Amino acid sequence: MKKNFVEELRWRGMLAQIMPGTEELLQKETISAYLGTDPTADSLHIGHLCGIMMLRHLQRCGHRPIILVGGATGMIGDPSGKSQERNLLDEETLRHNQECIKRQVARFLDFDTDAPNRAEMVNNYDWMRDFTFLDFAREVGKHITVNYMMAKESVQQRLNGTARDGLSFTEFTYQLLQGYDFLHLYRTMGVKMQLGGNDQWGNITTGTELIRRTLGIEAEAGAITCPLITKADGKKFGKTESGNVWLDPGRTTPYRFYQFWLNVSDEEAEKYIKIFTSLEKDVIDGLIAEHRADPGRRILQRRLGEEVTILVHGEEALKAAQEASGILFGKATKDALAALDEQTLLDVFSGVPHFTVGRDQLGQPAVELFTQAAAIFPSKGEMRKLVQGGGVSLNKEKLADFQQVITADDLIDGKYLLVQKGKKNYFLVTVE
Repeated sequence: MKKNFVEELRWRGMLAQIMPGTEELLQKETISAYLGTDPTADSLHIGHLCGIMMLRHLQRCGHRPIILVGGATGMIGDPSGKSQERNLLDEETLRHNQECIKRQVARFLDFDTDAPNRAEMVNNYDWMRDFTFLDFAREVGKHITVNYMMAKESVQQRLNGTARDGLSFTEFTYQLLQGYDFLHLYRTMGVKMQLGGNDQWGNITTGTELIRRTLGIEAEAGAITCPLITKADGKKFGKTESGNVWLDPGRTTPYRFYQFWLNVSDEEAEKYIKIFTSLEKDVIDGLIAEHRADPGRRILQRRLGEEVTILVHGEEALKAAQEASGILFGKATKDALAALDEQTLLDVFSGVPHFTVGRDQLGQPAVELFTQAAAIFPSKGEMRKLVQGGGVSLNKEKLADFQQVITADDLIDGKYLLVQKGKKNYFLVTVE
């Protein structure tokens, strides 16, 4: 017996609003539901994950997920909390971004089997690009009043907000364009439900209204939104000091991705493990109980990091991220250090003191290089004592002789030297 999709969202804390009749519609038949995403970048970030997980749970509950890439709507901007209109994308960039996004979403959804509820990706640019203004005015504009559109909270916030230029006509029509997407998918693919973040509720309900006014009140159309995910301090989820946490490993390394989840608070971990994993309720309840009994072991954070990293990057990437974590926080070998790609190496040691020296400094003894060119040690005498006591490592191997000559052969990635003083004090030297 298939799971109840609404109940699944409810216990996971992923249900914000639901249109009356939607739950009954889901129980009555297999539903096709869609969620829209913005194609202005060639990667999603973790701020998109709640919506993608909604689609994943929808498919696991036996229904059919459709992901809509907003090639047309993404060109004009959405008044829901945005301060500026978006930039125009050319079609080549749009298609590239669409393919990149599909590869990422395919890790969460089944696109490829013969299952009747296999996922599909569509792009509203395909049906909007030849839609004339006269067509739009006749088929869409006549059904929705300006009064109805003005009453939307997203429009009111923008009109009464601090934006210098107010709300453009282009943005004002956004809810009609998004509403037409729902109507088009309803007609052509039998899509009866739209999913989205709670900031999209106004746009989504415009779609259900357009369907009823166009096709009659007997047309069944539902809507569900998930809450906007925030951090424990109320700030926007997914943002770090260095920007978004992306799903693309070229933008955010799997190591840094994994570390993001390891570093969330206990309160956040209890919330996130329900939202961003597919673990069953009894497993999550057990993990929460175990974590509360001994918070210092960070059981929740570790399991959360493992589950989400596997989902996004795969098991091999998780293993590499865990090994990279061990380089800084535990025992590791020179081979493990050498196996890191350059960006992961920089991510792992981003918080340690850095020195930069010229390539002409190579060829001199370690005691000269690490006290003069890179002042890791305050004096030659202190470095000698530490080396003689076995307290200095170079690239994760004990430095046996403070007079050892440092050459290009010692460089990691042909560019870096990692010096360790004692157990916990690391220094990264870049040789340029």
